[in-house]
Amino acid sequence: MPPFAKSPIIGRSSALAGILFMLASVGIFALTNAFSKAMVATYPPAQVFFVRGFGALAVLLPFLARDNFAAARRVQRPALQALRVAFSVADGMLYFTAVKYIPLADATTCYLAAPIFVTALSAIVLREPVGWRRWSAVVVGFAGVIIALRPSGATLGGPALIALAGSLCMSGMMIVTRFLRGTPDTFLATAQVVGSFVFGGFLSTFHFVSPPLLITALLVLSGVVNVAGVMCLNRALLVAPASVVAPFQYTMIVWAIVLGFLVFGDVPSPNTVIGAVIVTAAGLYIFLRERKVMYREPQPNPPTVV
Repeated sequence: MPPFAKSPIIGRSSALAGILFMLASVGIFALTNAFSKAMVATYPPAQVFFVRGFGALAVLLPFLARDNFAAARRVQRPALQALRVAFSVADGMLYFTAVKYIPLADATTCYLAAPIFVTALSAIVLREPVGWRRWSAVVVGFAGVIIALRPSGATLGGPALIALAGSLCMSGMMIVTRFLRGTPDTFLATAQVVGSFVFGGFLSTFHFVSPPLLITALLVLSGVVNVAGVMCLNRALLVAPASVVAPFQYTMIVWAIVLGFLVFGDVPSPNTVIGAVIVTAAGLYIFLRERKVMYREPQPNPPTVV
């Protein structure tokens, strides 16, 4: 019987629901990422950020307004909140910039290394105990990223380094989120969207390419759809343990390879496939190791952001 069945609250049906919500969120994010890659080929990444943020805000603000924005007025640790938003904005901008120049599979492989980087940063920043097994998985996972981002054996290029920097920013956002575990999820999501909306709008004043009405509508819709992905992700983590649902995030690489081929004609190189397999295996090992430790030594489990 799987470990999650030990809990009287989390049963098989809840675990299955959590897995389905996670798979739905991964599918939604994969589709919006592919659409964003198509858009940044014509429009500046900041502009895509801005218009998508408008759609996301239209969905999220009513949730904050239900309690007269009390969550925003009660916000704690504003400096950390601002740092988290900065990491989120940098993460999004770097991702949009990277996918403009490299295949979806390469960028996705780099971003799937974020949980591996979080494990390393947790030991350095949060002083969390990380044994030699998980350190070994971190090293192996990073090696997988390097393999994936060197499809021709050449030195890492600028776009690949941009993707790697974006993954590190995403990891930084996850680490800061652990310090803000008492903040409502709706406020955290809205703060991220506001940050991207404001930053994208500011940069768009310097370079704006007027899109047709249909493209504008699709960009706004992609922001709305992306919020649906966030809600599915949050629901997955609510109804089932993170250690059960988080590994299914790695199905993102399958989406990236398939969509990259069907939409953009990207044929993944052997290095990309090998690197993706190594990163996935290392990440799964870390999750399984953390789950084993969690059940061996029961203690309050901090929220996991994936």
